[in-house]
Amino acid sequence: MNQLSPIFAALGDPVRFAIVDRLLLDGELSAGQIADIAPISPPAFSRHLKVLREAGLVAQRTDRQRRLYSVRPEAVRQISAWTINHREFWEASLDRLEHAMNKELKADG
Repeated sequence: MNQLSPIFAALGDPVRFAIVDRLLLDGELSAGQIADIAPISPPAFSRHLKVLREAGLVAQRTDRQRRLYSVRPEAVRQISAWTINHREFWEASLDRLEHAMNKELKADG
C-alpha cells in the first residue's frame, strides 16, 4: 500500500494529473506533444515528468532524438485495485446505514 503514496502525491498536482490524463487518452506521446497542457517553462515541464517517472506512473523511452512517455499499466492497476477496495467498504457502510434508518423509521411509525 505504501507504493500508492508517491503515486497519489504525484497526481495531486494539477499539471501532473493533466499529463497522466492526456497520456491515458492519447497513448504514448513525446514531451513536445504533451507540453501544451499547461503554460509552463520547459524545465518546469521536465521536472513534472521526472516526478511522474519517479512515482512509477509514467515510463520513458528514447526513439532516436525523441523521448516518448506513456502511462505504466501497473500503476493504473494499483490505483484501480485501491479504488475498488474502498468502493466496497463505502457501499457496505451505506447499506448498513440504510438498514439502520429503515429500522428506525419502522420503530417510529
